[in-house]
Amino acid sequence: MDEGLKALRARIDSIDDAILQLVSERAGIAQQVGRAKNGEKIYRPEREAQIVRRLREANPGPLSGDTIERLIREIMSACRAVEETPHVAYLGPVGTFSQQAVHKHFGHEVEALAETDIDACFQAVETGRADFALVPVENSTEGAIGRTLDLIVESTLKICGEVMLPIHQTLMRKHGGLGGIQRVYGHAQSLAQCQQWLSRHLPNVERVSVVSNSEGARRAAAEPDAATLGSETAAELYGLTVVEKRVEDEASNTTRFLVLGQTDAAPSGRDKTSLVMGAHNQPGAVVKLLQPLADAGISMSKLESRPARSSNWEYLFFVVCEGHREEAKLAGALAEIKARAAFLKILGSYPAASS
Repeated sequence: MDEGLKALRARIDSIDDAILQLVSERAGIAQQVGRAKNGEKIYRPEREAQIVRRLREANPGPLSGDTIERLIREIMSACRAVEETPHVAYLGPVGTFSQQAVHKHFGHEVEALAETDIDACFQAVETGRADFALVPVENSTEGAIGRTLDLIVESTLKICGEVMLPIHQTLMRKHGGLGGIQRVYGHAQSLAQCQQWLSRHLPNVERVSVVSNSEGARRAAAEPDAATLGSETAAELYGLTVVEKRVEDEASNTTRFLVLGQTDAAPSGRDKTSLVMGAHNQPGAVVKLLQPLADAGISMSKLESRPARSSNWEYLFFVVCEGHREEAKLAGALAEIKARAAFLKILGSYPAASS
């Protein structure tokens, strides 16, 4: 063996030993922190966000910022599990993009609970069966998830985190190739996100909407003339062959997920606050509601209207703005909005996702 290569490998072994020692030391300190908290929750979204942000900014390369974040979140997940394993409800079944979002945010040392629908995710936390729920709230191609918005108005749960997950749709079937496909299964959102690709490559094939991409994978595994959309994870789980990767129409296709718990997060230094409000039925009412944010120089990243379920032809307005509700500037603007609004609910303040 070349002596230079042998020396490099010896150096890697030495670094691996140091990594093991440091990770073990970190886990031991995490245990001490857990005991010092005297029963408080181990998961602190603001603290974990600060750690991720600091290491991304200090990253010297050659690993990407996303890779560094993935590594440190897995380390934090493993250290957290030494004391407590969070139970997180998500929109199942196993193999969905929602499950990927759970692992991206919490790491793999978590008890992920696959629920049948978004309602069940909320109920799991409200009844104490889960510590947190992770639910989709909007897609960059297809827009808001109405059911999530409706439930969050009624629920006592608070937003304590967000996850941005790039969605890469995969076409898969029992056997390779496009020949002989008679129908393509997929969740309605997935079919919509891939409609141009499907029209170009499978123009005469029936598109069948199913409750989840995992259900589509289950069906495609039993039907040789069928294919399905979904994640590569689903292909592995159901024994399918990947026919084509990244068939989504928009390369930047991303779904935003919310993490919901009994309380929101403390300030992390780079936060968002979500709120929902109703305007009085008078000219210019919506503009007056938003004016305090403009006067305070607070940026909005989202404004979404949704029919109020309590009354016909009345609307609620969902707002996502920069800052934490405890910060003086935003607190003042929220107080002014409350004085002007027919209805106001602060849905939570939480760390902004880094990616």
